[in-house]
Amino acid sequence: MIDRETLVRRHTVEITRPDPATVLTVGNGDFAYTADITGMQTFAAFHDQAAARAQGRLAVNTATMSTWGWHSMPNPEGFVLADAMSTYETSRGPVPYPDRFDMAATMGGGEIARELRAGTWLHVNPHRVDLGRIGLVLRPEPGAPAESDPAALVDPRQRLDLWTGTLTSVFTYAGHEVRVTTVADPRHARVAFRVESDLLATGRAAVAVRFPYASDGFFDTSDWSAPDRHTTTLHPLDEHACRFGRILDDTTYATRLDWSEGEVNATAEPHTFELTTSAGVLELVATFAPGGVLGRGEFTTIEGAAISWWREFWTSGAAVDFAGSTDPRAAELERRVVLSQYLTAVNCSGSMPPQETGLITNSWQGKFHLEMHFWHAAHFAAWGRPELLERSLGWYLSILDVARGTARRQRYEGARWPKHVGPDGRESPSDIGSLLIWQQPHLLYLLELLHRCGRTSLVARFAELVEETAAFMASFAEERHGTFHLPAPLVPAQEFYDARSTEDPTFELAYWWWGLEIAQRWRDRLGRERNEDWRRIQDNLARPHQRDGRYSAIATEPYLRRDDHPSMLCALGVVPATPLIDPAVMEATLLDVRDQWDWNSAWGWDFPVMAMTATRLGRPDLAVDALLTGTTKNRCLATGHSPQIGSILPLYLPANGALLTAVSLMTAGWDGADTDCPGFPRDGSWTVRHEGFQVWP
Repeated sequence: MIDRETLVRRHTVEITRPDPATVLTVGNGDFAYTADITGMQTFAAFHDQAAARAQGRLAVNTATMSTWGWHSMPNPEGFVLADAMSTYETSRGPVPYPDRFDMAATMGGGEIARELRAGTWLHVNPHRVDLGRIGLVLRPEPGAPAESDPAALVDPRQRLDLWTGTLTSVFTYAGHEVRVTTVADPRHARVAFRVESDLLATGRAAVAVRFPYASDGFFDTSDWSAPDRHTTTLHPLDEHACRFGRILDDTTYATRLDWSEGEVNATAEPHTFELTTSAGVLELVATFAPGGVLGRGEFTTIEGAAISWWREFWTSGAAVDFAGSTDPRAAELERRVVLSQYLTAVNCSGSMPPQETGLITNSWQGKFHLEMHFWHAAHFAAWGRPELLERSLGWYLSILDVARGTARRQRYEGARWPKHVGPDGRESPSDIGSLLIWQQPHLLYLLELLHRCGRTSLVARFAELVEETAAFMASFAEERHGTFHLPAPLVPAQEFYDARSTEDPTFELAYWWWGLEIAQRWRDRLGRERNEDWRRIQDNLARPHQRDGRYSAIATEPYLRRDDHPSMLCALGVVPATPLIDPAVMEATLLDVRDQWDWNSAWGWDFPVMAMTATRLGRPDLAVDALLTGTTKNRCLATGHSPQIGSILPLYLPANGALLTAVSLMTAGWDGADTDCPGFPRDGSWTVRHEGFQVWP
């Protein structure tokens, strides 16, 4: 057996200097608290993403976020989705799609054309809320202004113990040591701190609690410039507890503070409160909730619960150990694997699909991109932790009627799943998102992975959802002279093609066959006959377009652009072998992509895609090379974060999840694979010990 504690602790995160791009997070999938070098949210301006973007620097905000914390700006004009529709001519007749949205103007703060105002409001609302900042106040002398520059800290040392989920931060300020321990409750929206320093008793250290207004910016978590647009009410509960009532337009929530000794008072700054104490040790717990009664929290109880939860996490499910490998890249791959498990457990295992930057900072207003749900969470099943994937799938049941309405409006059967969406399931207007289709089979694939983990009770629970998902897929396929096509208008996974003329993308064709096959298997499990209409579509789907013995991305001009996502590789790699894909042609495609692609334009999940295709084609040498390609968007910082576009996307969790997905395929293989660890070279340079993985389809 693998010594899992040794494996995990080899990759304990240690930080020794403040960096705007370096933040560490504790959380539980539905709630997360992100800290700076002090273990708290002390130097907010130092981590200001908006300022960093304007200066071309990389930074990550320190925020407190949850899956339930959402806000919408007032809508005085009463915009509804119909106000953002354009009509597309299709074989089904004229069909409206919500595509009226100017992303460039919205991101750049430019003037929004009148006909696009509805789409803009609907796109940026709702948005995820930063629930509040809890940080230290450090003063060189009592009563002096608070320190604003982390350069004033001497010898900072920060350690994230992945094995226990405990963040420990130690530094010296004004000649005195400060030690902060930070942990998150594994089951509730609660974070706990122990602050140890004699600066507390002298009035040179305190704790500040600050509440911002919400932001509808593309990549911002909060607005500190609008104090009159929200209210914060302090309600003392007893000598060691208080409650803050929060109102932001129609959004309300509460924050409870429990502390060991001291008192909380309002400051001259709006929505800012300070906890002072005469003790040298302060224990503090902050609990957040959308309403109702907030229970008391104690540091030691939460610390113990966190330690137990993380030990259970690391000792359950799968593990892979590369110790003993002579390939010099092995230690780096192992580090990325361990850190990615931590980051996805904290950010991607909640009750809703996650956003691309999880619960750390906002990307695209904090909404989910459902085409990324597979990359965020499929690995949980493959790594033997199916319960962490299952948590988010019930959300699809909650929006099933909305998805049915989308399909009906577009003259399809079944339910069409959106792309860019908030918790209510309403589409966000976009000329890309409203026409994207590769998110549609994801739900079927994710459910199939859970079933392979023994979650047989899901068959009945999700039977209707599976049927409705496949019904849309079947009605979307258009028959012409006995062949079924995926017709325009559509946007493929490689998003830079004209939706009005794009047809039969290679990846989506193979995924359509596989998705319908999963739905057929679901019918088998329910004791129903296979759907004959679906079988006919499967048997007669258009074959993917080829040029010069290689697959193109789409079947219409321009056929292939060599930038962004090489999505045609997904047709054999992400998707298992299907009758639509010739392995020899796919291998030629893989080699061409390796040699000719603009890899600086690729995204973090593209490298694992290439690794998965190489693995299924029996090219483990290419699989490892792909995972560790040395390009800008395939970096992995000390925190495990993979920046993509500077401070617009300073981390990108689909890259972490896709890495874990690829490594699980490379390690466990698939049904009928004839070798162990088919994705690793068998030249003696790799020693791969593994346990607990689920075999892929």
